[in-house]
Amino acid sequence: MKYRELGRTGLSVSEIGFGAEWLTGKDREADVALVEYCREQGINIVDCWMSDPAQRDALGAGIAGHREDWIIQGHLGSTWQEGQYVRTRDIEPVKAAFQDLLARLGTDYIDLGMIHYVDTMEDWEACTAPESPYLAYVRELKEQGVIRHIGLSSHSPEVALAAAKSGLVEAIMFSINPAFDMLPASADLDAAFTDATYDADMAGIDAARAELYRTCEILGVGLTVMKPFAGGRLLDAARSPFKVALTPVQCIHYCLTRPAVASVLAGYASPAEVDGALAYEAASKDERDYATVLAGAPRHTYRGQCTYCGHCKPCPFHIDIAMVNKLYDLAIMAVEAAGNPKKRTERRAAVPASVAGHYSVLKTHAGECIGCGACVRRCPFGVDVPERMLLTRELFGE
Repeated sequence: MKYRELGRTGLSVSEIGFGAEWLTGKDREADVALVEYCREQGINIVDCWMSDPAQRDALGAGIAGHREDWIIQGHLGSTWQEGQYVRTRDIEPVKAAFQDLLARLGTDYIDLGMIHYVDTMEDWEACTAPESPYLAYVRELKEQGVIRHIGLSSHSPEVALAAAKSGLVEAIMFSINPAFDMLPASADLDAAFTDATYDADMAGIDAARAELYRTCEILGVGLTVMKPFAGGRLLDAARSPFKVALTPVQCIHYCLTRPAVASVLAGYASPAEVDGALAYEAASKDERDYATVLAGAPRHTYRGQCTYCGHCKPCPFHIDIAMVNKLYDLAIMAVEAAGNPKKRTERRAAVPASVAGHYSVLKTHAGECIGCGACVRRCPFGVDVPERMLLTRELFGE
């Protein structure tokens, strides 16, 4: 494993990191073993944005006895309310959720205290206004040494650039991969994914993103990467905008060749997936080559495509939208592989039993969606969630 300095923080982080959001919180033994496996392979940075107590408990059990081996990104504003994730700046739930994070991870400090999921300039300005109780709490934690460095997570290059220039944050977790980097920046996330954008030729990295990476490098603001595989889409030729599958190694190499990037925080569901990312360290020049694929990239964008980030929550009916979407995508791939039959019974029969089984045990299902659209307004990628819930309901036969 190779290690890189994370900006001016003084932290040395593994090139391959761990995004822990896919810990199930259900199979405790497997979750703990996965965390331990990551540490044994030299991974030393983990992001814990999720607020689910079971996931936090699993991660805490995995790092128990080895706290000093880990650099932890913990988020301020990711809360658990009435059984589901809620992003908020309201100070009391923010405080309660952060104290809960410390307790469940069994630690009295967090290496990187992240201002959680800021995707609009209005939110950034509100979070960092001099009179903001949220900012006062972040600064208080920093002064007390409870958080060692202040960071921020965002999908917006405009927000991330403002944060990098502010002098407040030392690290930014940003969504980076070859496809996202070709999307033009916009203050309005919906406008960034309009049909006009979809039809436009994507000829190279967007200027705003390139400026962000260069600025972070110059100012010593370290970047950690989320969504390096775009929710797995870049690994599948049928779903990739390039119409050719990239490998985890190629995606990781793309990310690590961006200025200021120190670590790629991929999500793993098994040791085999960890190994797929770790293969980067011993990969040849040809195995790392992504440029050949990008040179022939067609017109593309990610309008309407779920990357399972979870920011669609909370749902008033407690639907785990990201998981439902993931299971639907897995199911529809099998249906398409079976020739995409038209009859409902044949389509349902083509769904793998394992996928159907995972769907059946969810506490709430797609059929409980009322189409309120709150999730759509929160989605960074403009996914029509109610429509996908209808498709899922039909496919799984609710």
